[in-house]
Amino acid sequence: MLKAFEILYLSRLMDEKMEKLAKQNKGGAFHLSTQGHEMIGALAALSLRPGVDWGFPYYRDRAFAIGWGCSLSDLIGALLARAVPHHSGGRMMPDHFSHKSLRLPCQSSVVGSQFLQAVGVAKAIQLAGKDEVVYVSAGDGATSQGDFHEALNFAALHRLPVLFVIQDNEWAISVPSSEQTAGGSIAERAKGFAGLSIHEIDGCHYSQAASVLSEASLRARRGEGPSLIIAKVPRIGPHSSSDDPAKYKTEEMIAKEKGRDPLPRIEAFVIEEGVVVQEEMEALKRTLCERIEEAARLADALPFPDPSTAAARLFCQSEEVVESPEEERLSFSSEGIVMVDALNRALHEEMALDERVVVFGQDVARRKGGVFRVTHELTERYGTERCFNTPLAESTIVGLALGMSLAHGFKPVAEIQFADYMWTGINQIVNELSSIHYRSNGEWNCPLVIRMPCGGYIQGGPYHSQSVESFLAHCPGLKIVFPSHAADAKRLLKAAIRDPNPVIFLEHKALYRQRFFCAREEPPSHALLPLGKAQVVLPGSDVTLIGWGMTVVMGYEVAQRLAKEGISVELIDLRTLVPFDKESVLASVRKTGKVLIAHEAPLFGGFGAEVAAQIAEECFSYLDAPIKRVGAKECAVPYSKVLEEAVLPQAQEIEKALRELAQF
Repeated sequence: MLKAFEILYLSRLMDEKMEKLAKQNKGGAFHLSTQGHEMIGALAALSLRPGVDWGFPYYRDRAFAIGWGCSLSDLIGALLARAVPHHSGGRMMPDHFSHKSLRLPCQSSVVGSQFLQAVGVAKAIQLAGKDEVVYVSAGDGATSQGDFHEALNFAALHRLPVLFVIQDNEWAISVPSSEQTAGGSIAERAKGFAGLSIHEIDGCHYSQAASVLSEASLRARRGEGPSLIIAKVPRIGPHSSSDDPAKYKTEEMIAKEKGRDPLPRIEAFVIEEGVVVQEEMEALKRTLCERIEEAARLADALPFPDPSTAAARLFCQSEEVVESPEEERLSFSSEGIVMVDALNRALHEEMALDERVVVFGQDVARRKGGVFRVTHELTERYGTERCFNTPLAESTIVGLALGMSLAHGFKPVAEIQFADYMWTGINQIVNELSSIHYRSNGEWNCPLVIRMPCGGYIQGGPYHSQSVESFLAHCPGLKIVFPSHAADAKRLLKAAIRDPNPVIFLEHKALYRQRFFCAREEPPSHALLPLGKAQVVLPGSDVTLIGWGMTVVMGYEVAQRLAKEGISVELIDLRTLVPFDKESVLASVRKTGKVLIAHEAPLFGGFGAEVAAQIAEECFSYLDAPIKRVGAKECAVPYSKVLEEAVLPQAQEIEKALRELAQF
């Protein structure tokens, strides 16, 4: 009880000190008030085991972070945007907690994004057979997010050890719960999730909150599944230093919330229970105040981050992959392995090699083995724990993979059934996954692969034909792979699984069973291909043709035909878009002086434009002709075959452009 008071009082003193420091603008002028929320966070920390259990506290849960063991000077230093060792070292706003040894994964500003990541950690705990619990908190506004409901669903389905704690102050900044929650009750909305234990409590009542949190954590440890605790709390301060509650709260509302303040309640309770007398309480409060002042002094003495490191730690350092010369010469063979089988064998080999490799997604498990059969027989060989189906929910798939990759060395290989449907999981990819290593200042990394079948030419229409690589390439922190034949596909997938960074692995559906150019001798199980290394498929001297995926196959056919007429085309397959092998591209352009870039995505804003820009910047004096591009028309890919062929680039368009360049 006394420890809980200490955490509450430290949190309140820190809140008041931070408010003053923000006004002084000593490096950061943004402050998030936690006043009124302190009790539930403090008791949650005391009900769990720091450094053993896991925490995903949201930005108004500073009391949890203090109770969990976070340094007071680090927390204040984060407010001042100083070079603190944890909590991002100035890369994130204050109260975006991150501390690896305390098992606090890097938190985000995106409301509700932490739910699915917490569920992913809990799934890793379950698979590893560990006695650990995951705590995740949020405000009531976050329960309107789809990720909240997806997380409850998956956690209940799998009986995961998760404590979902909603600190319900009845406001989402200025939006009241009456405009936020149908029927006004979060608990009622959650009752449909069988296996989920639900509690509505007074988050300012010591005994009630402590009892429920203790029982929920014990329930999780017993393997009985997740709990949802809705703790009613007041938000005594503004949402943040940018907010004025007087614009949407009446004076009566503000007074009522102050009347529910948990701090005087627990102070009175501690004295009534005889834990300390008044004089001892006053002495303790003075000591705690001195601790906050000392922490503020230490924080203010910390240096600001070194500007020269601003772009550092985008990727986690990976081991060097060496390709042997004989592997590079794996030749086209009409009797060789096709891409879909090469990918399947890569998964089998990596799962046999490392039991931490886990595959999941829609329809990937059991006899189905994926809609394209890439995951065929994985469940039969490695069991339902290592190859399992997920709900039809892309945000669940990506958030789950992200969380699993943080815990116990797991290496998730997740499948988004069609790249066209990544958009419902795009927040977890772009806002969360891509920047974890950067945002945490190198403390956390996510070794995972997200496989996405993509591309057209199969009469898939607008929602089964998209080429999404340029969208993803614009997001720093993702590695992007796009093989054009079976041998590369196998070696690149194996390398991607072993990479410590998030890798988006794009697989062209029309090439899965294509034999011309794509069927190859199968590489041996030890063979890997380094990410970021392009291949000169055909050497040439007149024109450089740069492509990836389907355009490499088309380009190969065209280049062979033109060679018979004396036009020598150097064909480069990028294979990996990020990292981009700029040196191989520039070396070819310097040799030929003419370049065509061909890709399946629409021309406007396509990845080819970036390639062209880099060539123009660094090889302009070597160019003997304007850079040309071939790509899709500016529209969705239509279903009708004749319309699809009119929209997507064709071999004859590549040939026409190459002839024009050769004759320039």
